[in-house]
Amino acid sequence: MIVGIIGSGGREHAICSKIRDSIKNGKIFCIPGNAGTNSIAENIEIKIDDFKSIKDFCLKNKVELLIVGPEKPLVDGIVDYFNDTKIKVFGPDKISSQLEGSKIFTKKICSKYNIPTANFKIFENIEDTKKFLVNSKYPLVIKADGLAAGKGVYICKNFNEGLTATEEIFAGKFGTAENLLVEEFLIGEEMSYFIVCDGENYKFIGTAQDHKRVGEGDKGKNTGGMGCYSPSRLFTSDLAKKINTRIVNPALSAIKDMGTKYKGFLYVGLMIKDNNPYLVEFNVRMGDPECQTILPLLEDDLTKIMINSCSGDLKKNEIKLSKKKSICIVLCSKGYPEKYKNNTQIKNLGSLKLKKNEYLFHAGTKLENNEILSSGGRVLNFVSISENFKTSRDDVINLINQLSWGNGFFRKDIGYKVID
Repeated sequence: MIVGIIGSGGREHAICSKIRDSIKNGKIFCIPGNAGTNSIAENIEIKIDDFKSIKDFCLKNKVELLIVGPEKPLVDGIVDYFNDTKIKVFGPDKISSQLEGSKIFTKKICSKYNIPTANFKIFENIEDTKKFLVNSKYPLVIKADGLAAGKGVYICKNFNEGLTATEEIFAGKFGTAENLLVEEFLIGEEMSYFIVCDGENYKFIGTAQDHKRVGEGDKGKNTGGMGCYSPSRLFTSDLAKKINTRIVNPALSAIKDMGTKYKGFLYVGLMIKDNNPYLVEFNVRMGDPECQTILPLLEDDLTKIMINSCSGDLKKNEIKLSKKKSICIVLCSKGYPEKYKNNTQIKNLGSLKLKKNEYLFHAGTKLENNEILSSGGRVLNFVSISENFKTSRDDVINLINQLSWGNGFFRKDIGYKVID
């Protein structure tokens, strides 16, 4: 089989690795990939927003399954762009992808279909937002409407912080802003819940808890994710029923009512309070680094799952997950999520001896003159699965210490709620 994977992060390396396990004699192209995917697939230098070049390449090289890792190509309609081909494209279409592409789109669905979520208001300018903020109860949450690489969310403790968030969003920090969202602050514990859909049916494919803040103890600025663990300590079969009944089923019905069907991964970002789920956000793809944490626990053939998702045949899959514990820690460039240096050589990678239960997924890396260099804020993902979270975390920290990359830093407390 010939497979293409769009993206260049840790999520895409993890997907590539799992696909390689199931099509050992097949061909995988990563567009554009990274230094890690380069060792198990062929990297192709095409920009992920150049749909024409991607399509031309896939047709020329007889790609049968195209997997879209990141959100932006999905939101921009890459699935629809391939509708005139026979290539199976794993991911939701443009209408469905608005679940992530517009927070306001999702909030309106929540209102119409009675999906439990934080109370909210939509504003179109600074003046009206400011009037509301003056008399608001804090903390509250202010969100940019569109895609913001996981960083367009402000938790504001007072009016001044709310005003700063408003001004930054309307000034275009996260792209052109015609409006923004102000939400009540939900008190509870976060959980990421994942399903895979085929347009009619869906299957559960794991839970995780992400650590977004850059500092120990979940302090400091928001990032794209400093690490996570799976499964979430909050997960129970009773909670899963509530999530499916109150959130997943109505959301998928809403998409059907718009004349289309949801296919691909759906990430349901939740706040859990008193064993009740409240929707924080949808993502229309696997999370990062949740993907790197969950896929090593998957005991089924990922390629078949994705093909059946595209074909409407998910009923054929019984998705099995290991009962072991998985932890991922992200090694970042010093300075992230603010200013950091790129093109720093990462030595000693070749000398790391990974055990059967250990994984290393590249994120912000590139290969240049046979040297692996950093090319992003989040650089490497170290994963370990074992019988308990502490063992997994200890194994990962040991690997990172062995690497001893001078330009890197990481959080040593990932999973602290289930360990410490």
